[in-house]
Amino acid sequence: MNLNKLMKQAQKMREQMAKTQAELEKKIVEVSAGGGKVKVTANGAGDVIAIKIDKEVVDPNDVEFLEEIVLSAVKQAVEQGKGLTQSEMTKLTGGLQF
Repeated sequence: MNLNKLMKQAQKMREQMAKTQAELEKKIVEVSAGGGKVKVTANGAGDVIAIKIDKEVVDPNDVEFLEEIVLSAVKQAVEQGKGLTQSEMTKLTGGLQF
């Protein structure tokens, strides 16, 4: 195989990966927890961009419950956002890990 051709293909793949990552940052996932009382929004890069908490779930006598459902929703949103990235990158690379 021609080394120059291989280098051009690698460069093209890197450019496509950068473009895809930029596009994924614009994709949004939303996760609800606590019966929909807590909503977390993340992007395809796995960055949390918003958290909404319904007043009904805020109980000063049970802060631990609120902490648990917020943490659960954040973890799920980040996981789903990263899952989008992994899925798109696998499509680009054919499963090759970089």
